[in-house]
Amino acid sequence: MTWSLVTKLAALAIVTTVGLSAQQMTKPEGLDPKALSLFHQPADVWPTYNGDYSGRRFSAITQINQKNIGELKTKWKYRITGIPPLRGSGPLIIKSTPLMVDGVLYFTIPDHVFAVDARTGKEKWRFDFEDHGGHVLGQRGVGMYGKWIYFLTPDGWFISLDSATGKERWRKKVSDEKLQYFTTMAAVIVKNHIIIGVGGDAMDVPGYLEARDPETGEMQWRWWSEPKKMGDPGSETWPNEQAMRHGGGMTWLPGTYDPQLNLIYWGTGNTNPVFAGQGRKGANLYTDSIVALNPDTGKMVWYFQGSPHDTHDWDNVETPVLFDMTIDGKPRKLLAQAARCGYFFVLDRTNGKYLVSKPFTKTGDWSKGVDERGQPIPDPDKEPKVDGSMVDVASNGATNWPPPSYSPQTGLFYVNATEGYSVAYLYDTSAEPEGYGGGSSGAFDTHSSLIALDVRNGDLKWKHIPKGQGAEGGGMSGGILTTASNLLFTGDSDRLAAFDAASGKIVWSEKLDGHVSNGPSTWVLDGKQNIIVGVGDTLYALTLTGE
Repeated sequence: MTWSLVTKLAALAIVTTVGLSAQQMTKPEGLDPKALSLFHQPADVWPTYNGDYSGRRFSAITQINQKNIGELKTKWKYRITGIPPLRGSGPLIIKSTPLMVDGVLYFTIPDHVFAVDARTGKEKWRFDFEDHGGHVLGQRGVGMYGKWIYFLTPDGWFISLDSATGKERWRKKVSDEKLQYFTTMAAVIVKNHIIIGVGGDAMDVPGYLEARDPETGEMQWRWWSEPKKMGDPGSETWPNEQAMRHGGGMTWLPGTYDPQLNLIYWGTGNTNPVFAGQGRKGANLYTDSIVALNPDTGKMVWYFQGSPHDTHDWDNVETPVLFDMTIDGKPRKLLAQAARCGYFFVLDRTNGKYLVSKPFTKTGDWSKGVDERGQPIPDPDKEPKVDGSMVDVASNGATNWPPPSYSPQTGLFYVNATEGYSVAYLYDTSAEPEGYGGGSSGAFDTHSSLIALDVRNGDLKWKHIPKGQGAEGGGMSGGILTTASNLLFTGDSDRLAAFDAASGKIVWSEKLDGHVSNGPSTWVLDGKQNIIVGVGDTLYALTLTGE
C-alpha cells in the first residue's frame, strides 16, 4: 500500500467519523505515523532509533528533574538468557536503542529481536535467526511501520516481523556476505520507504544506501557511495574506474530526515583500501561524507566531505544532528556532526554550506586547515608510513558510533569523545594495494571525555574527564540523552550518570552491573517517566522511586 493511498484512507476515515467522540475513534494499529516527526516527539512513544527524525536525542519530558532526581531508582531489569556468546565477539552486548510503542519495547542484538513489556520487563516474544556469515560486532535496533517490525541480520537478510507475535512475515536478501558486506543498522522509516545501509571493509567493495517497500520488501532505489563511471560527477576525485568501484563508503549508522525539505542526511564510511591510499589519489567522493538525498528517488542534492582521501579508517557515519537556530537575526536550518576524524561541523542543511569546521579534541594535525567549503585539507606527511606516522587523533577516532545529543535549551552539542594520539602504519606499498593495506596501533595519552560544544562557533563550553575508579567512574560509555529538565544522561564507567547540561556538573549517578552500552532513551507510560538504558546483556528501566 502506497503512502498516498494510506493518506487518502486516513482522510476518508476522518470524514466518516465526524461526530464521534475521541474514545469511539479507532486507534491506528501499531505505530501511528504521526509519531514520527522532526522535533515534536510524543511523550508516550520512542518510535525510531534516535527518538525523532532530528537525531537530537532531546526529550521535552520534565517529570524527572534536578530537584527530584535523587529519587531515581531501578524499576526492573531484563537480562538476555539462553543465548551463547556470539562467534568472535565475546559477551552479549545491547547496542540497540529500544523502540517503545503501546507499552512494548523492541530491541536487538545480532541475530535476535526481543519484545519486552515496558511496565514489567517481562519478555513477550523473541525472534531468533541463524546467520551464515557477516560480522556480529553489534546491532543498532529495529524500525517500525504500522504493526510491522524491520530487522537486519549480520549476513544481509532484511526481515519483517509482526510486532504482536514476532512471527516472520517475509525476508529479502539485501547484501552478499561472501563479499564481506554485513548489515547492523536500525532501519529508518521515511513515508513509505524503509531506509537501510550496509557495512564492510575487507574486500574493497562499494558502499550503498537503499529504500525498500514496507509491504513487500522490494527495492525502491539504491544510491551508491561512489560515482558509477568515469565522467559522472565526483569521478574526477578518483584516478580510474577500478579504484572508484572498490572504494568503500559504507552506510552503517542511521541517518536523519527533514520532512519539510524532504531530505535524508546520511554519513558514509571510510575509503578503501583503508590505510593504503597510493592507488586512489584524490578526495575519493562520496566516501567519508555527509550526503543529502531525496528519499523518494535516492538522488543526491548536496554533499560535504568530512575526511577527504581518508587513510585512517575514519568513517564519517556519526549522526548528522538537525536543529533550527536564529543566527544574525535570521532563522537557519542547520546540521551538526562530531566526526570521527576529530572535526566538528555545522552546516546549513538546505545546501551543505558550512558555518563551523573546527577540531573538537586536539588540533586535527592530520590536516592543513580547511578549504573554501570548510572541508579539511589532508596533510600528505601524515598519511600512514612503513615506519609509522603519528596524528593527534586516537586510533579508533575522536568519537565513534554511540549517539550524541543536542539541547535546544542550551544550544550545546554533546559527544562522548576519545582524546589522544595514534600511529598509522603502511603494510602494502604496491601501486595497487588491496584490503586494509595497513593499520593503526598504539594509544598514547588517551582518555575519554564528555564534551559540550557551542554550535555557533564550535568552541568548547565544558568538558568532563572521568576521574578513575570511584564515585565518577573510569571512562565515558554509551550514547547521550538530554531533556528539558536541563539533564544529560550517559554512562560513566559502571554508572549511569546525570549531568547539569549547562554546566557539566554531575547531579546524580547510579551504579549498574557494567558499562552503559547503548544510547539512553526516555518516555512516559501510565503517567511515569522512564529512563531506559542497556548495560551489556541487560536492559534497565529507571523511574522515580522505582515504582
